[in-house]
Amino acid sequence: MNRCPRCRGSTRLVLERSLEREPWTEPRPAGIHLEALLDNVRSAWNVGSIFRSADGAGIARLHLCGITPTPQTAALGKTALGAEQSLPWVNSRDGYAAAQSLREQGMCLWALEHDPRARPIQECKITQADRPVVLVVGNEVCGVDPEILDLCERVWFIPMQGAKRSFNVAVAFGIAAYTLRSSAG
Repeated sequence: MNRCPRCRGSTRLVLERSLEREPWTEPRPAGIHLEALLDNVRSAWNVGSIFRSADGAGIARLHLCGITPTPQTAALGKTALGAEQSLPWVNSRDGYAAAQSLREQGMCLWALEHDPRARPIQECKITQADRPVVLVVGNEVCGVDPEILDLCERVWFIPMQGAKRSFNVAVAFGIAAYTLRSSAG
């Protein structure tokens, strides 16, 4: 019998399924091809959460750029809960070069950022005629590198209702990934 770390009361862990491999895993959704580029996201916990949201939203690949932690970082696995093993990812020290390469491969770069040209993400509509899309998110404090932002064809923001001007990067990524997926028609 284990003890609760807070109250020291008796506890027991009951697992009806494995946390590593979900038995109901769905195939990647058909339709628009979505990838994501993480530009200098510094928190391993945020990146792990992004892995999990990306897997759930059917993102095909994550591009981990600059100082963004990779799955070799133990803390990342604590929030990814196995998604880092099932979702393809690549690492690049130079986010700008990675973004340029993705554009040269024919992909559209769309940033999630506060910027004068940003539009509310609810206005996003993806059609089958659109090229593959790479969602770009940036550093928790500094945002997306301005040079990478200049490579982006579209810039989106999530309208805020409270006093804060932005969500946590992992939360914002999840909102944006699902909004993009649901806007594909």
